[in-house]
Amino acid sequence: MDLQTETWTDMADVETDLALLPVGSTEQHGPHAPLGTDTLDAETVAESGAERYEDPVVVAPAVPVGVAEEHRAFTGTLWTAESTFRSYVRDIVGSLASHGWDHVVLVNGHGGNIDALREVSGRITRHDDAFAVPFTWFNAVGDHSADMGHGGPLETSLLQHTNPETVHEDRLDEAADGGSDGWGEWQSGVNLAFDSDEFTENGVVGDPREGSAERGETLLELATESLVDLLDEIADRPVGPRD
Repeated sequence: MDLQTETWTDMADVETDLALLPVGSTEQHGPHAPLGTDTLDAETVAESGAERYEDPVVVAPAVPVGVAEEHRAFTGTLWTAESTFRSYVRDIVGSLASHGWDHVVLVNGHGGNIDALREVSGRITRHDDAFAVPFTWFNAVGDHSADMGHGGPLETSLLQHTNPETVHEDRLDEAADGGSDGWGEWQSGVNLAFDSDEFTENGVVGDPREGSAERGETLLELATESLVDLLDEIADRPVGPRD
């Protein structure tokens, strides 16, 4: 159930303790994909998982700004400090839990959020009246995960399937030509690059021409199945501070 489109009286009648919080980012995704790619993809996967799940699941409004300072050189990118981000996510989960929706999956669409979401999920589960766990959709699509880049084939494919109007198909060659094959600048197992413009001319990592709407359909199915399995696994988890 989409929290944004229901009334409070209808939500009061919902019998579930499961909720999904989509978490994205507003950041560059090359010349061909929108700044809201990560948020759009997280919302899509969350909505699909809630629709597929056999019991009601509350879907909260998405968090549209995340940990994305690494893309600061590209116009339109927004970011917040990790501490602010973690506190904000924790507050939202606390709000959901106050209404009885205290088993929360953080459906993530941005790689830069992963570490912060893991940390805050542990803090919530240890110290608050809620159980939270992060789920990053592109890490839950089987062998396809190996092709994850930035504005590359996976993110582009999911958009081509679910939000095709947002993809500039006529710029895919430009995106590939100005992009990078891999993330970062590595030496001795250390990534020397802190910002993405240090290793990619236009913000792209990977070849978006390897994406397609058909692949996006497969990705959405795989991510949805994984999310449904996760909801099943956490449904009976104990909730409460472990202090």
